[in-house]
Amino acid sequence: MTHDTLFISATPDLASLDFERSVDFFCSCLGFTKRHVQQGVYGVISKGGVSIHFWACSEKHIAESTSCRIRVEGVEALYSVCSTLGVVHPNAPLESKPWGSNEFGILDPSLKRRREPP
Repeated sequence: MTHDTLFISATPDLASLDFERSVDFFCSCLGFTKRHVQQGVYGVISKGGVSIHFWACSEKHIAESTSCRIRVEGVEALYSVCSTLGVVHPNAPLESKPWGSNEFGILDPSLKRRREPP
């Protein structure tokens, strides 16, 4: 094990069923900036010191099982915005956790079923 290496940050690499929907959501609703998107291949967005990468995934159960944690200041204000947008995970409302964080979960809209035309 090397002790002279300093780990600086981590970048989530999330499965996405639909890059356009994932990137649009993070950019339009949460203020991220699109850095690179090649539909069906790979995507990168960023805001401040946070980058999120997306990889193409056609397996819904895999995409539904991936997640990441992003530390923010002003979690209550972000929760209010996400609640208004209807993207808060139904099983993850804002609450204080025993490990010391105040957190909530959101759902990437690319995981929601698109309405099929009649």
